Amino acid sequence: MKIGVPIEIKNNENRVGMTPSGVFELTKRNHTVYVQKNAGFGSGFFDKDYVGAGATILDTIEDVYAAAEMIVKVKEPIEQEYSLIKPHHVVFTYFHFASSEELTNAMIKSKAVCIAYETVEDENGTLPLLIPMSEVAGRMSIQQGAKYLEKPIKGRGILLGGVPGVPPAKVLVLGAGVVGYQAAKMAAGLGALVIIMDINMKALRYVSDSMPNNVISEFSSEYNIRKHIKDSDLIIGGVLLKGAKAPKLITKDMLKDMRPGTVIVDVAVDQGGCFETTRATTHQDPTYIIDDVVHYCVANMPGAVPYTSTVALTNVTLPYVIKLANEGWKKACKKNASLAKGLNIVKGEIVYKEIAEAFDLEFAKA
Repeated sequence: MKIGVPIEIKNNENRVGMTPSGVFELTKRNHTVYVQKNAGFGSGFFDKDYVGAGATILDTIEDVYAAAEMIVKVKEPIEQEYSLIKPHHVVFTYFHFASSEELTNAMIKSKAVCIAYETVEDENGTLPLLIPMSEVAGRMSIQQGAKYLEKPIKGRGILLGGVPGVPPAKVLVLGAGVVGYQAAKMAAGLGALVIIMDINMKALRYVSDSMPNNVISEFSSEYNIRKHIKDSDLIIGGVLLKGAKAPKLITKDMLKDMRPGTVIVDVAVDQGGCFETTRATTHQDPTYIIDDVVHYCVANMPGAVPYTSTVALTNVTLPYVIKLANEGWKKACKKNASLAKGLNIVKGEIVYKEIAEAFDLEFAKA
């Protein structure tokens, strides 16, 4: 198969769809890999590394799309790429369709096969291609939250871990999945008081059994959320509904109950966000303030640590890329139930129910 790895052109996205190591695993299986010139530069991988792994370097993104049968990316295609995606393409990337009707309609129109990393699901219900980026984003949410709590950036001016004689900050984490767990772990390690909330008692039991004493688990409800936001310094939104829009757990009216300079970080922004006041921001312009509450809603947080993120992502996507390349998408998805759940849009039809429901569009069972 002919596989293309283009430069990511989303704002400040420095990751790349595949490492040279991943390219080598494909070329040694007699697949052809086209990598756009300087595609890996932002992640610390150079054209010579890709050539050494057997790739062919092409100058432009148009060249890559024209030459390839399968496109392996990191982020969803943006408007400049829509016209490059053709009916013969298989596009394998993070799509997060439920957060963008424009993207959904564009991919329907393209007639391509769209396989989303974030809905590939293994036999025990976990999302193996989302986990590493959720781990990165969860840990980064605390790093960024701690920074934006500083007074020069309009935060409360509080050190997350405090110092002797001064209490630490209080961190409220919504969701005890991969993002929430990693966020709580990082915040706890810095010495903060952490409240982590979820409606999944199994997840809360795991948190209670595995976290230090400065992490307290609590069942999530609107009442409990409203109680804790009043004295939380940093709030992390890490709630995920597979393939669907995130629920709005903090509404605009609730901002008035927060102290000025409170920082909220919405890691669920890719799925529409779990705060009503969320709007996607970029690494170039990451925050905005509403009712004296600092919002950090960067839609590609792991893009700020591209080396770590690219290696972690290729580690988990490569086995699926190899299956698709060896067998073709139809046979690979038929044989592999996990990969089949990644099918979102196929030849102009939505085959993932939650996406159809998000925009009241027709659902075609795969």
